[in-house]
Amino acid sequence: MPLAAIGQICSTPSMTNNLSQCLQLIQKASSAGASVLFLPEASDYIAPNAASTISLCQPVETSEFVLGLRKEARSHALPINVGVHEPAECGKKVKNTLLWINEEGEITQRYQKLHLFDVEIKDGPILKESNSVEKGIRIENPFETGLGKVGLLICFDLRFPEPSLALRHRGAQILTYPSAFTVPTGKAHWETLLRARAIETQSYVIAAAQCGPHNEEKTRRSYGHGMIVDPWGKVVAELGGEEDEKGRGLDVGKIAVAEVDLGLVEKVRREVPLLRRTDVYPGIL
Repeated sequence: MPLAAIGQICSTPSMTNNLSQCLQLIQKASSAGASVLFLPEASDYIAPNAASTISLCQPVETSEFVLGLRKEARSHALPINVGVHEPAECGKKVKNTLLWINEEGEITQRYQKLHLFDVEIKDGPILKESNSVEKGIRIENPFETGLGKVGLLICFDLRFPEPSLALRHRGAQILTYPSAFTVPTGKAHWETLLRARAIETQSYVIAAAQCGPHNEEKTRRSYGHGMIVDPWGKVVAELGGEEDEKGRGLDVGKIAVAEVDLGLVEKVRREVPLLRRTDVYPGIL
């Protein structure tokens, strides 16, 4: 059975540093025999403020980060799923985008994050993603891969069951949630939400995560705990999270792998059929 690998990093404002982290993970995933490497949301950079988020953004055609990943994907014949920033057409914001880079190093799929993270956590971070990010306008259809049929979603999309159910309706067998979850929301909801999306869609859920402090001032931290959940809701691979005694994110620079068994997807869907009462409530298309 094919292996999915998730990689955990801690992005900073330095694309060179972030690319170096990802290149090490590509080598590890290739050595482990993975069929695909899944990297977190915003792998190219995480900036300290909205203005920097916009100023650092580069088109994927010229981004040193994306070009580096494409080269290594081709070199290792390893598809890579990675979250990056792209300039928005308005010129005043960026897109939070998820790319699928195939084994030939070509970008074959794109998804733009639908739901933006605008929250104020008591005694925690205040994050207004909409200050710098343009929201997406559509769900992209699932597509065939060496693992199965993949549907793309990002981070805060996890809190909304509708897009995952729509992707399941369109044939998805695997859902992605690359993320940079905050520590308070991660502790409260991360695993619960991932397992819920897996159970209700009867799909594999693959969630690579950012982990640790993203700047020296530690004004933004990510929860980590990247994981893979099977269609029965069992966590079949997981990395650590939060910070070690030196203030670094746990398991940064590491991968975790799990087999993707499409036979299990079929078995769960066959034995526990979820027949929706669309005569009573609307179906999600």
